[in-house]
Amino acid sequence: MNLQSGKYHWPTTFPDAPSYPALEEDLRCDVLIVGGGSSAAQCAYYLADAGLDVVIVEKEKVGSGSTSTNTALIQYSGEKMFTDLINTFGKAYIERHLQLLKEAINEIEKASKMVKIDCEFNRRDTLYFASSTEDINRLEKEYELLKKHNFELAFWTKSDIEANYPFSREAAIYSYNDGELNPFKFTHALFDYAAKKGVRIYEHTEMNGHRYDPQQERMIISTKTKYSINARQVIFAAGYEGMDIKKEKKASFVSTYTVTTTPVADFSTWHNRTLIWETARPYLFMRTTADNRIIIGGLDDNTTYPEDRDSKLMHKKEKLVAEFNKMFPDIRVEPEYYLAAFYGGTVDGLPIIGVYDEYPNSYFLFGFGDNGTVYSQMLAKIIVQDIVKGNHPDLPLYLQNRPLLARH
Repeated sequence: MNLQSGKYHWPTTFPDAPSYPALEEDLRCDVLIVGGGSSAAQCAYYLADAGLDVVIVEKEKVGSGSTSTNTALIQYSGEKMFTDLINTFGKAYIERHLQLLKEAINEIEKASKMVKIDCEFNRRDTLYFASSTEDINRLEKEYELLKKHNFELAFWTKSDIEANYPFSREAAIYSYNDGELNPFKFTHALFDYAAKKGVRIYEHTEMNGHRYDPQQERMIISTKTKYSINARQVIFAAGYEGMDIKKEKKASFVSTYTVTTTPVADFSTWHNRTLIWETARPYLFMRTTADNRIIIGGLDDNTTYPEDRDSKLMHKKEKLVAEFNKMFPDIRVEPEYYLAAFYGGTVDGLPIIGVYDEYPNSYFLFGFGDNGTVYSQMLAKIIVQDIVKGNHPDLPLYLQNRPLLARH
């Protein structure tokens, strides 16, 4: 899958990242993880202390796929409002989902403190503003729901926004204790943590086939290096490229665009360096980085053709910068890195753990959505507990055949 193109910022922040050998022998293990991005690393992190023999294969280099273009806004809120998700799945279902999201952000913070590589995790507040007056009522209902479930947030009026920012909007939810990180460093940090615990990692080792041995009750994964891996269980955590292995009908793709600026000297007009996004669809979002750059993204386009996506990059880059300048006229920005990428979501608004008959003893981690890093942390923990303990009570919430309209 042609995932992305352009100039990427994150890999430049860690030029001496660890590297790993290619597979040069047949292997046998308890768990094989296919993929070398953030979701695979999150699985490896949880498996590192599980007392199992774990192997990881990545077809290129660790962090070279969508991880390199992940904007890594660490939030519990996503593209579909929780009030809308309740209409689809039922109240109890989404109340549990909310709790798991909150826990996942705490888990990301905990992981960032346990690893040796600084992945630049910082707690950040979020400003989620109404793009039009028609969205204010929806935003108020979302606020009431989240407040009821003890999330730390406030409902800001126009005067609150104008008192804290150089732009004006009619209303916003101001959320406390979301976060941000460097996804490239985070991925490498988790893999480094796992490797030091005995997890075996192989780069430049591409899967090219699988078969199930019913007598052994094990999966045999073949690779383009002509060696195979015999595994009791397999986690396919290859991000969007997991769709090349197994198509999932609930997943859908659009094209998205991102600009990362040169370093900025003065953020005094940007209240608390908050994460910022809006109710419009497609929406605009922005955040700052540890090296004082600004990431501006969004302006999604429905095209799923790489050539069409890439042909719009320069226009989208200019428009993203122009939109930022309207909001922060005192912060002059110059785009240094810019990219076009596919962005995956799901039709019903929840991420997916795929369990399919044609892939016995296997899980597909599809942490698709605009807070994919949080989703992947949540799903990785569920999958690993299901492997280690034989069950996880929340697994059915995220299976590809999860029930709709579960009003209970």
